[in-house]
Amino acid sequence: QVQLVESGGGLVQPGGSLRLSCAASVRIFTFNSMGWYRQAPGNERELVARFTGGWTTNYADSVKGRFTISWDNAKNMLYLQMNSLKPEDTALYYCNVLTPRREYWGQGTQVTVSS
Repeated sequence: QVQLVESGGGLVQPGGSLRLSCAASVRIFTFNSMGWYRQAPGNERELVARFTGGWTTNYADSVKGRFTISWDNAKNMLYLQMNSLKPEDTALYYCNVLTPRREYWGQGTQVTVSS
């Protein structure tokens, strides 16, 4: 059983930065993918960035060059560094881990980009 807890969201002005964190309750040895998704009101949940097996990274086209995903193995922490934020990045951001057995989601952290 894996519990995921996100933090780091908030209100930021356009052009600003935030770093999201996701704490995993147990060490993750095997995964199919591990990453971040987001959902804006009225929209479907969408992939933002993730690691797949072999630590390959995938990014949504809309965030390439602005967002960076990283993992701290010693701390069991997943991060999303978000730079040059835009109003269209406003959403509830979720941490996700997909293992061979099941899929886990965090409760989400709100990111609002507004002047």
